[in-house]
Amino acid sequence: MQTILQHQVWIAFAVTFLAGLATVIGGALVLFFRQPSYRLLSFGLAFSAGAMVYVSLTEILNKSIASFSQAFNPKFGFAFGTFAFLSGVILVLLLDHFIPNPHETIEPNNAAEIEQRQLRRTGLLTLFAITAHNFPEGLATFFATLESPTLGAPLAVAIAIHNIPEGIAIALPVYMATGRRDLALGASFVSALAEPLGAALGYFILAPFMSFSVYGAVFGVIGGVMVFLALDELLPTAKRYAKGHETVYGLVIGMASLALSLVLFKFVS
Repeated sequence: MQTILQHQVWIAFAVTFLAGLATVIGGALVLFFRQPSYRLLSFGLAFSAGAMVYVSLTEILNKSIASFSQAFNPKFGFAFGTFAFLSGVILVLLLDHFIPNPHETIEPNNAAEIEQRQLRRTGLLTLFAITAHNFPEGLATFFATLESPTLGAPLAVAIAIHNIPEGIAIALPVYMATGRRDLALGASFVSALAEPLGAALGYFILAPFMSFSVYGAVFGVIGGVMVFLALDELLPTAKRYAKGHETVYGLVIGMASLALSLVLFKFVS
């Protein structure tokens, strides 16, 4: 049993690490594609938002309520799951208030008009902000995969998609300020490591105390975090780069894809 659990933990870490590495893909796009397709970027961000909102409200929140219900009873389970979900929203709201997550640096035309010193500062601030926001995402991916690959895999894909433009936001000002590809890629890689690091810290801190109520709290908070990130960061950014209906198409297709993938996973599992 212990061997099976360790195997699941390593799989969860691997999935989280791969989702985080998508940030490096975004950094690499800056170096090889000077003019990224903003319509495709808008669709991808909205797709990710739709997937994250759907899985949070239909699967992750329900996992929280079910865990609390097993620890207490269904009435208290629903109440505690709801409170944990709202706590996740408040948690990221506070994080976003004290450490805003900048996305404007994705636009090369704006960045090109800024002095190199300002670009370096922008790159460092962006790296710090996005890295801070990647910690709860890593925790979400890890615990979702640890609980069930059916739940973790589609969530990891959604997070990986939205990590790509974050990699662009980090690498672009660094590359334009220094002209060095290695520094640009290195900065995006540092941010990518935040997700598995967040998963590791969360696991080693919480592992000794794991119970139905702790699982309920973790999944409730994760659900709130994911919904807030989707609505506050992904959708507004997607709308900024849209030229037509890419945002709503991406949102609907993201939800539909996640829903169908969960249906298929449940049939084959």
